[in-house]
Amino acid sequence: MTKRTRRKIDAGLKARIALEAVREQATVADLAQRYEVHPNQIYAWKKQLLEQAARAFDAGVGNDAEASREREIEKLHAKIGQLTVERDFLAKRSGR
Repeated sequence: MTKRTRRKIDAGLKARIALEAVREQATVADLAQRYEVHPNQIYAWKKQLLEQAARAFDAGVGNDAEASREREIEKLHAKIGQLTVERDFLAKRSGR
């Protein structure tokens, strides 16, 4: 008996499946069988799509998210630099 690994589904496929579920041209059970995904997952993606649809038309959302991501990356790089310096200092002090 082999153990199944989790399947990673990209955002594009999730959006396509959710859109098909919103259009209701096929039942969720049919979509689940076609894409080999659990029906509850399709319902969750459909709900997420409907709740987040307004963000697609909000002009400032993408810019704010990008700026906050850049700030987070800068903070993480600074932390990496600090930890590297501390490690090097402690390695010298310990006699390595």
